[in-house]
Amino acid sequence: MSEESALLPDSVQRVLSGFVAEARQVFGSELVSVVLYGSAAEGKLRKTSDVNLILVLEEFSPDRADRLRDPLRTAYAAIRLEAMFLLSSEVPAAVEAFAVKFADILHRRRVLHGPDPFAEIRPSRAAELARLRQVLLNLILRLRQRYLLRSLRDEQAAALVADTAGPLRACAEALLELKGQPAPSPKLSLEQVAAQLPGDRYRETLERLSLARETRALPAGAAPRALLDLLELATEMHRQATALH
Repeated sequence: MSEESALLPDSVQRVLSGFVAEARQVFGSELVSVVLYGSAAEGKLRKTSDVNLILVLEEFSPDRADRLRDPLRTAYAAIRLEAMFLLSSEVPAAVEAFAVKFADILHRRRVLHGPDPFAEIRPSRAAELARLRQVLLNLILRLRQRYLLRSLRDEQAAALVADTAGPLRACAEALLELKGQPAPSPKLSLEQVAAQLPGDRYRETLERLSLARETRALPAGAAPRALLDLLELATEMHRQATALH
């Protein structure tokens, strides 16, 4: 595979290369592009990370797709490969409808096959603002509900903290960009958003967020407090996003 795959562990690169080769064989000329995105694309894959892939197709042919079921299942089991199948005609609408997700993809992507389908496209400010508010509000509501369900068990609460990292960091990156501020990476963006708030109360919480992301575990009793802090931080971010125009 290309030099981008050198950023990945050998075991991940081997499975990913095999899956892309299978996809190229299965879809043939219908396969326009294959794009790796997220932490794998920037060479920061962790043991708990998914390997995220977009396959851009001219059309989705069930007969051909059926032949890719077993390779996808195998790759998911081996490296947690999550594949999105997107028609080339759907790219503009998808970027606009899922503006926060695709704003992050535009920052962190590697083209593994074909032309870059996102080279000259980005979500409108209006779409990104609307989607940012929606994603943050959804995150807030979900955190409240899952705090009640999971906060009594440390391992479940720590896993929830870990799962919060990705969307909250992506939202922080989008928030800074919409405010006209540099957004160096999702992780650093969240740290920057937190640092702009009074006091230094979120520093330890963000350290625990990173630890949970790495290990899906936290010291006994730490996860419930971290969840409440992340809920408060998400609520503040939503307030800031609502104030933007």
